Amino acid sequence: MNRESIFAFGGGGLSLAIIWTVIAGAFAALVMTAAGGEGPSATLSDPYLWRVVRFTLWQAALSTILSVGFAVPVARAFARRRGFAGRRVLLALFALPLALPALVVVLGVVEVWGRTGWFNGLAEVAGFEPALNVYGLSGILLAHVFFNLPLATRLLLAHLDRVPAENWRLASQLDMPATAVWRFIEWPVLKAALPGAASLVFMLCVTSFTVVLTLGGGPRATTIEVAIYQALRFDFDPVRAVTLALLQLVLCGVLVISAGRITGDMQAQPSLGKRAARADLDGWIGDAVVIGLAGLFVLLPLVAIVTSAVRSDLARLAVETAMWQAIFTSTWVALSAAALCLILTAGLLSAVRASQRRHAGKPFFEWNTDVAGSLILVMPPIVLGAGWFVLLRGVGDIFTLAPLVVIIVNALMALPFVLRVLGPAVAQANLDHGRLCASLDLAGWNRLRLVDWPVLQRPLALALAFAMALSIGDLGVIALFGSEDFTTLPFLLYQRFGTYRIDDAAGLALILTVYCLGLIALADRVRGERRKVTG
Repeated sequence: MNRESIFAFGGGGLSLAIIWTVIAGAFAALVMTAAGGEGPSATLSDPYLWRVVRFTLWQAALSTILSVGFAVPVARAFARRRGFAGRRVLLALFALPLALPALVVVLGVVEVWGRTGWFNGLAEVAGFEPALNVYGLSGILLAHVFFNLPLATRLLLAHLDRVPAENWRLASQLDMPATAVWRFIEWPVLKAALPGAASLVFMLCVTSFTVVLTLGGGPRATTIEVAIYQALRFDFDPVRAVTLALLQLVLCGVLVISAGRITGDMQAQPSLGKRAARADLDGWIGDAVVIGLAGLFVLLPLVAIVTSAVRSDLARLAVETAMWQAIFTSTWVALSAAALCLILTAGLLSAVRASQRRHAGKPFFEWNTDVAGSLILVMPPIVLGAGWFVLLRGVGDIFTLAPLVVIIVNALMALPFVLRVLGPAVAQANLDHGRLCASLDLAGWNRLRLVDWPVLQRPLALALAFAMALSIGDLGVIALFGSEDFTTLPFLLYQRFGTYRIDDAAGLALILTVYCLGLIALADRVRGERRKVTG
């Protein structure tokens, strides 16, 4: 075994050791705490716990039905109207909710649908009593549909766009009415796509934390993750928190396994790749109404965020020490988490590459990397945070170690996404240059400097920007470990929102939005430049 392989396996082993230590440490703390005393049995027999479980599944089911149900006509309308002005802009708008921190969206939803919001204001002008209360199940559903309707629409539209042109040409030749087109062409495609889209939306809603924390209406509108947070920060009941965390872990595992079984790849159909006119283009008014309503539903909270921020005292916020301290903290935490995530990823991918050269089949490091990535997706940040909260409370001051825990958990949360960015790039670089480097005996620092770095610097920049954006907008772990001495921008926004300082919250939301969108725009620019270079 040469020196390069030793360093590669050593780095990969260290990366796996860190990942498994964080996961196993949190899990072991949860299990040991749950096994001690009679607390867990009392918690499991508590009607409140099962009420929380029922509400978690109920709000996720309703959110999924509303999001995917409305996404079907919206995706069909977009698929039918390919040439209308503004189509590309609207589809870009539908990608924006995925890039926004949840707290910012919550503020926009409150501004539009809240008690004193735009909707109830129009109802008063029209002579109706304000009837919509955004705090509780209705507000949670509105926020979840705002996030997931655009996501489901884009997923379903991608499948509809894959329908071969020959099908549309045949439908035109047969003069099929719209009902026949729906029955024989569109519905079979959507039927194959709906389970995957619905399972993804359901999983996102089950593990939703920020939306439920800010819009939940007390004990009657609390999910498992929020109950974990309340048990640790307000009740300081570790046994209840651990029991809930284990229950959440089991629930997420069951959902991931179930989603894998019901989701399958859509069968590809042969096609010449040419476009053909559709035969069901009558009724454009209905499509315009559907697209317009969906666009307004997504656009109004975004406009509300901007208008509220303009009304806020941005000049005062600009000189506020707490705001700049929160920005500074968010920046160094995000940079540290992203750097740690890249280091772990580099160690894993180097070990995978070295292992693939020595073994046939699926190497040990590749298998462990896949398993670790899957476990991180199954264990929500609040569960990892709860485990380490319980584990560290007997060691010393939890809040002294808070920055380290937040950085490590945020790094692990970004790991599956960064692996999907860098993994294919590293594999392609090895496929293109691996044999040449071996024949030239080019390894180590020289290979990194002369061969790998020019190819991987753009994917690395993309992964860094994406990991930073995920960390900056996160409220899950910082909600457990945040304090006056350790406050990030989302945590400060949550504090202002919780004390009904809406104007300050709106200004902070705009700052957070610009920060995160700037990173996403940087990532898109890097990706676009990479396409030009490789194109």
